[in-house]
Amino acid sequence: MIQEFFHIDPYIQKMAQEAEELCRPAFQRIDENAEYNGCKVLSAFIKKGVSESHFAGSTGYGYGDRGREVLDEVLAEIFGCEDALIRHNFVSGTHAITTALFGVLRPGDEMVSLTGTPYDTLQPVIGIVEGSSGSLKEFGIRYRQLDLLPDGTPDFQGVAQAVQGAKVVYLQRSRGYSLRETLSIATIQKLCQLAKQANSQAIVMVDNCYGEFVERQEPTQVGADLIIGSLIKNPGGGIARTGGYIAGRRDLIEQCACRLTAPGVGKEVGCTLGESRELFLGLFHAPTVVACALRTAVFAAALFERLGFQVFPKWDVPRSDIIQAVRLGTPEGLVAFCQGVQRGAPVDAFVTPEPWDMPGYDSQVIMAAGAFTLGASIELSADGPMREPYAAWMQGGITWPSGKTGVVLAAQSLLEAGLLQPQ
Repeated sequence: MIQEFFHIDPYIQKMAQEAEELCRPAFQRIDENAEYNGCKVLSAFIKKGVSESHFAGSTGYGYGDRGREVLDEVLAEIFGCEDALIRHNFVSGTHAITTALFGVLRPGDEMVSLTGTPYDTLQPVIGIVEGSSGSLKEFGIRYRQLDLLPDGTPDFQGVAQAVQGAKVVYLQRSRGYSLRETLSIATIQKLCQLAKQANSQAIVMVDNCYGEFVERQEPTQVGADLIIGSLIKNPGGGIARTGGYIAGRRDLIEQCACRLTAPGVGKEVGCTLGESRELFLGLFHAPTVVACALRTAVFAAALFERLGFQVFPKWDVPRSDIIQAVRLGTPEGLVAFCQGVQRGAPVDAFVTPEPWDMPGYDSQVIMAAGAFTLGASIELSADGPMREPYAAWMQGGITWPSGKTGVVLAAQSLLEAGLLQPQ
């Protein structure tokens, strides 16, 4: 059907049809998880008595904003934890993570990452990048990391020693700009257990970005003390226009809230400015939208593997986030892939992505992101740094038809650029 509206070479059409047929068992598993998570979300909405009155916005200090309070309760119920802080004024996932780190860490404390070097935009926050203004390092907070093993898996044997003396044990669930495996819930549970056995006072904090609603449990249900994410990724369902969340232990959420607002004030203030309805609605849609993104990722893996490219993960393995990496191997391949994805965007399809100096990154980045919300990673996007291994990290797809089309157009773009030879 795509070829009725877009020019698709017969070879690409054939390969796409074969890939889609191959993926049907995986699609069924995705749909079953989506139904489970959808019921979990619906149950939370009903249990917490969500009503139309909760959608009303507030201004000024936002005292007594019932929608804000109930939304926190709904998110905590969904994630199986004590409390949550979900706010439109988190400007990004990195902002939410930064708030959590500064909320619970104090001068002289130590943070250890069990998943190697964190994602690019968090490195200035920690102070890994020299000259980072306002970093944790400037506030006297020490940082260590336990590198991943050569195969990209966690070093379970090294956890006990690594967490000694640490106030925060940090896990990055998703792969970031690497080709390692995403942490599954089972792996997170094992890391939490090992960390707590060796250091019972440690706070286990998980960057949960891209992972929400992919599996049937969240890290807070298997031992994590805090999880953090962005609302323009999975839990915003493609509807939230901005925002982020922190969820977990009640005492830690209060510390984070006091960092976001002010000590002594915490969660009691913060006007919603009419954003509440979008946050509730996006959260309600999230399991179904995440399923569409997962279908898109699985299909992309199957198609591009058949076209001769390395893909991470492969189409038939269990998934723990919505990201699909495709190793293009050359700068030209990475550019062509992203330009093809952009051609299938519902917004700004006429734009031609080019590499640029993106803030927070140490090399040029190319990004395809024609979205209704600027930078929304739950909508189909693809990006990657212009460095080895010249891979595109693709995520999102708020509908299956649009996600599938974007993937096919990426393949078509490579063919037109002479970087793909029909077999």
